Amino acid sequence: MLQLRRTLAAMMLASGILLGGTVAIAQRPVLSVPAAAEASPTFDAERATDAYIALVPPERRARSDGYFEGSTWLQLWSALYSVVALGLLVASGWSSRMRHLALRITDRRPLQTVIYWVQFVLYFSVISFPLTVYTGFYREHQYGLATQTFWPWMNEQLIGLAVVLVLGGLGTMVLYAVLRRVGGAWWLWATGVFVAFEVFGAVIAPVFIAPLFNSYTPLTDSRVRDPILRMARANGITVNAIYVVDQSRQTTRVSANVSGLLGTTRISLNDNLLNRASLEETEMVMGHEMGHYVLNHVTTNLLEVSLLIAIGLAFSARAFDRLRARHPQWGVESSADVAGLPLLVGLMTLYLLIVTPLTNTVTRTSEYEADLFGLNASRQPDGFANVTLKLGEYRKMAPGPIEEFLFFDHPSGRTRIYTAMRWKAENLDLHPAR
Repeated sequence: MLQLRRTLAAMMLASGILLGGTVAIAQRPVLSVPAAAEASPTFDAERATDAYIALVPPERRARSDGYFEGSTWLQLWSALYSVVALGLLVASGWSSRMRHLALRITDRRPLQTVIYWVQFVLYFSVISFPLTVYTGFYREHQYGLATQTFWPWMNEQLIGLAVVLVLGGLGTMVLYAVLRRVGGAWWLWATGVFVAFEVFGAVIAPVFIAPLFNSYTPLTDSRVRDPILRMARANGITVNAIYVVDQSRQTTRVSANVSGLLGTTRISLNDNLLNRASLEETEMVMGHEMGHYVLNHVTTNLLEVSLLIAIGLAFSARAFDRLRARHPQWGVESSADVAGLPLLVGLMTLYLLIVTPLTNTVTRTSEYEADLFGLNASRQPDGFANVTLKLGEYRKMAPGPIEEFLFFDHPSGRTRIYTAMRWKAENLDLHPAR
């Protein structure tokens, strides 16, 4: 179900761009700067970067490297597992039988599509449940990144399943209503449906979906809130509130995000960041998120991903028609037959796996641009370096250039710290020696 949700999210929904009640703060953590990274006439960005990375103990670095590399392999195996499961669903004839069951239940085509969708999602939920438990629960606890016990975690999985059933059912119903009315260029119309639901998902995500899993409350601590609001106003952002997300009940990760579209945009930070980070770190992270907003990354990324999906659907359509014609025993009558959905999703899963370096590059480029914006807005290079070390708890700090290009959807830890130190080297007058 994990890989299915990733594929469906890429094909139907768009949420915000990730960095990854009222909270009272008695004492803020203090920013730490290694000696080699202090401002001085002999300041060197490379040496300062090495000094920050040296703060990470070897055993902790090996642990985060192992987590990241293992996650990369899990993405590969999850995709291949999904493709095999989807292929079996079609080749065994189960998919056509699921369609026949929907036909027997009702003669209304939209409801037939929804009934098929429910069967399809439940099939995947069951067949991928062991992998979902391992990746989403057991492994996160193994690496000390999760805080939930099993049943609260399971409850959220069921909520996520309900969201997939409802929104996915609506999207699939619209998709096949369109496909039944078009001809050979059905992949182009399918892209249009994808874009429409991508926008729809981006609009409703912060208002209706995210609150199903977490509570969002305005940040009230003036020591943290006021500098962030001043920074927002200075950069032309009309915002009256910064929201805090209670993610500490699920994870130990620090995070912030900007989400929403067409009037529902929201800038949020999680309570882990609020409690673990210094004011300098928090300002830099929020400056980064404001960069996504000012640089219009939600819209540009949506368009870029839509273009990649259109290309993928064009290739998948050709493969779909050839496979359907070559294997009539599968019982898939046409591109407008909902029994062909597993075949289409399987082909798109393979395509998205192949173009992972491209999708990673799209996201990584946006993140790098937001990093630069955040540095210029917050003027907190050491805050950026410190929070990057916290993100390094589950991201590899210093990969090779090829590895970073292929597998990283954010700049690596070393790239980010060097970016901050390079900025500092050009602005030493703003950071006098302490």
